[in-house]
Amino acid sequence: MALVTAAIRHFKKLNNVQQRRNQSILSMKPGQFVDYMKSNNLKRCSVTYDDISMSSQTSSPKFNELKEFCSVENNKDYQKHEGLFLEIGSRSGTLLGAFVWRTNRGQACGGVRLWEYDTMKDYLFDGLRLSQGMGLKSALAGLWAGGGKGVIASPGKDKANDPDFRRNIFLDYGDFLTSLNGAYIGAEDAGVVVSDMDTIFERTRFMTCISEAKGGSGNPSIATGKGIVCAMEATLDFLGQGTLEGKSVVSQGSGNVARVIFDTLLDKDIGQIHATDINEQQLDLTEKMFADKNHGRLILEQVPRGESKTLAMPCDILSPNALGNILNENTIPTIKSKIVCGAANNQLGKLADNKLMMDHGITYVVDFLCNRMGIVNCANETYGRLNDDPALLQHFSKEWPHSIWKVTHEVLSTAKDKGITPVEAAIEIADRESLEIHPIWPYRTKKIIENLVTDDWASA
Repeated sequence: MALVTAAIRHFKKLNNVQQRRNQSILSMKPGQFVDYMKSNNLKRCSVTYDDISMSSQTSSPKFNELKEFCSVENNKDYQKHEGLFLEIGSRSGTLLGAFVWRTNRGQACGGVRLWEYDTMKDYLFDGLRLSQGMGLKSALAGLWAGGGKGVIASPGKDKANDPDFRRNIFLDYGDFLTSLNGAYIGAEDAGVVVSDMDTIFERTRFMTCISEAKGGSGNPSIATGKGIVCAMEATLDFLGQGTLEGKSVVSQGSGNVARVIFDTLLDKDIGQIHATDINEQQLDLTEKMFADKNHGRLILEQVPRGESKTLAMPCDILSPNALGNILNENTIPTIKSKIVCGAANNQLGKLADNKLMMDHGITYVVDFLCNRMGIVNCANETYGRLNDDPALLQHFSKEWPHSIWKVTHEVLSTAKDKGITPVEAAIEIADRESLEIHPIWPYRTKKIIENLVTDDWASA
């Protein structure tokens, strides 16, 4: 009987392996993809763009589906990304990823996020879109950096919140970054905190946004929040609507960046701020933080998850400061504000929604323009620290060509003159800037990626 039971188990295991091999990679959950890699005795996977053949190349025939997925013809979100690198963490067994886009201006830079994904298609889309977004953001900000994004597929809240397991995830990511030889430089993003960045830093030098105690720039929320307010001021000025004094702002979200926005707005004599959040603790913290300077100007409201009524509240400026993908064909017609300017990434549901914003007479301040200060804050950590650092302060000036004020005016002016949307104008400008070659290290990251391929990184 025991032999029969063992045989049945063995048969089921073989059947499961065969099913994984027959299943589309894109439809797999990240955990299933990890199992697929293991069943083929593979630890790593890469998809790189070859300039000679003008097509993507993969590290193994087992990943040919990813090669087909990474083509301009088949996927509008694939824009000749120079490299997609995936690895199974040796300690945690989690899926680790790094996405690299257009490194003409320098090494790929961008945040590392820990996030749950339903399918590998969702995982890959996120990395492709966000890495390109970081490249455009850095180019608009005048940084000598390309587009990068680190994506870790969360193994679930229980494991991700277990201190020992979480530490292993980020130790793994540090080893992963080191193996890429500096093609991608990590930073802080969704689902992670500064202490996680410090853990990564234990295993690699290719990490930023580490704690100030370890020589890093720490939490970028303060600079990011001030940048959003600067973009608000520039937009009001461009539209001839004066200053922030007496204006009303509605914020979806009351987290770290939003609180900096509130603080700055209150100092600038804003008329009223109405902030909503799904998290009661965030609202309580916000209430306590501004108890002495509120004077009835800050209204806080808890709302259910997935609500959209915040977007329909009457105000001078609507500020999305929580999750992305909230400006879409369903919500845009309800918006009563004439300006949308906030810190959330990927606010638009799809590119066409920006045209819908314009058709409704709404001026949209492009997210990768106004929320740039997160990457700016940590991009140049290796150059040392200064009080009142001019490399940071120039982004808040009205004179520097790449400042938030100047670029906001340039984007809105270009959109008006050409009859296009602000997103189209921003992409046009950023795309042009992103092609500029680094004056000291031309094509260095491309050479690093070529070396990784030549040295058979995926088989190491």
